[in-house]
Amino acid sequence: MTVAALLRQKGTEVISVSPASTLMEGATLISSRRIGAVVVLSGERRLAGIVSERDVVKAIAARGDAALRLTAADVMTTDVITATPRTTINEAMEMMDAGHFRHLPVMEGGEMIGIISVRDAVRSHIQSQAHEGQQPDGLRASGREGGRPALTGSPAGLDGRPFRHVAPRA
Repeated sequence: MTVAALLRQKGTEVISVSPASTLMEGATLISSRRIGAVVVLSGERRLAGIVSERDVVKAIAARGDAALRLTAADVMTTDVITATPRTTINEAMEMMDAGHFRHLPVMEGGEMIGIISVRDAVRSHIQSQAHEGQQPDGLRASGREGGRPALTGSPAGLDGRPFRHVAPRA
């Protein structure tokens, strides 16, 4: 499956801010829209950068509440890796994994036409396996919960051992 096919399924709406928008405006959009990042567009849908939840947290950790008065241009990632409509979902997942980011703008002819997230890519991958009669590795669907399959099995790390919670130091 390609990014173009995924965008046809999920839509091409892009939540954006301008470079002059405050970090507070961007954080409010991220929270209210329940998304992980906003793109920063200048001019006619020209990608200037991206501000993610991680960027917001890093800015607040470094500057306290004064960070919320910074602009999107002050904190955005400007060297944004992008996909095209012809990028495959597997290629998109590899790009996000290798770059340690979760949102991938989709560009065509210098214009932003959509954005996909790692969640979109994983969901697409799971659906394609289901259509092929396969179950995603290590997961078994057991009924439905909240409109989604409930997954059974214990969550485990790459080494096969169960995850453990480590409480922050007081």
